[in-house]
Amino acid sequence: MIETLKGFWRHQEVKLILAWLAVMAVTIIADPNGTYLAAPWECARELLRATIFLSVFALGAAVIIIAGGIDLSSGAVIAFSAMTFGLFMQLVEPSADRSVDLSSVGFLLLGMAVTITIGFFVGTFNAWLITKIGLQPFVATLAMLVGLRSLAWAFTLAATNTAQVSFQHLGLAEMLMKPATLLTILAVEVAAFWFMMSRTVIGRRLHAMGGNEEAAHLSGIRTDRLKWLAYCLGSMTAALMGILLMAYTSTANPRNDAVGYELNAIAAAVIGGCSLRGGIGTIPGTVLGCLFISTVIDSIGKILGGQSANAKTYEGLVVGIVVVLAVTFSQKNAAAKRYFADPIGWAAIPFLSLLVGCITLFYKNDLKLALIVGGFAFVAFAGRAVWETKQANA
Repeated sequence: MIETLKGFWRHQEVKLILAWLAVMAVTIIADPNGTYLAAPWECARELLRATIFLSVFALGAAVIIIAGGIDLSSGAVIAFSAMTFGLFMQLVEPSADRSVDLSSVGFLLLGMAVTITIGFFVGTFNAWLITKIGLQPFVATLAMLVGLRSLAWAFTLAATNTAQVSFQHLGLAEMLMKPATLLTILAVEVAAFWFMMSRTVIGRRLHAMGGNEEAAHLSGIRTDRLKWLAYCLGSMTAALMGILLMAYTSTANPRNDAVGYELNAIAAAVIGGCSLRGGIGTIPGTVLGCLFISTVIDSIGKILGGQSANAKTYEGLVVGIVVVLAVTFSQKNAAAKRYFADPIGWAAIPFLSLLVGCITLFYKNDLKLALIVGGFAFVAFAGRAVWETKQANA
């Protein structure tokens, strides 16, 4: 019985649910406006939308990571796809009739098909750069991140002579943004990805390739085709997110849309249990990672929103810290590891203490309190370092 319970608590999904509940509790306590208690249904709908949006393309990123790759281009693919979908809808329905009829739905489905097909070709190009040209995935997708966003910007200027594409069709937007529609899209995607990764030969081979590509190749697995599949899925899910983003905002601005989204997707996948070394990861864990990241970002806005007009500025800082902590404490024997028992660890203590003090300053805007908290952090880290050094010398 005890061993069963220990095995249960070791699951990443269980840890994520507990961490999510902890974030919710901290937000309820620290939010000066008590937003979660005052408007629970509105907050739930907004959090659900944010989670679904992130999950839609994070699942593709998770498949790539499990297969041993990385995709830094998903943010640019989202921006390019939003622009493509907006231009297509302008072309087929220039009047943007507010009513929704059969032809409007047909044009919508056709526009989605065209946009996702373009995503397929973007993924194919990424796979070609990696498998045939021989570029590292990081380099290939980084080049696509920069190049595709610039291409989208050029298309927008050429087509509209402005900085953005606008298409406001309230009927279609309302139809796509309904919670039931979004949940259906996510449920179908999650079911398809879970089945592929957990119940098919392709999924087992993707895990095997991520764990050891050379061994997978020697065993007869066509690794190039698997990479093609993984990167196509990553780009097609990003294209789907571009469609949803265009429907939600009614505009597409390639210069500003989805900037940094690829990092949130990677963070959600890693927090959900995917190893950046490849071969490890689950679809349910990734979805829970998306829920956790979305809740953390939402919590920052709730806690700092009433005190700082630039609460969004701190999202990257907090998400980065959360990713480091999540990966650190999800490792085996994390509590027994030696983090500070050598010169590198000792040298990191001042920066960590400064970081804790800065976060306190951002939240409370009290320099004295920040110095005190930073000082306590320094003492705690130094105490841990001394204990680890004694353990190492014992």
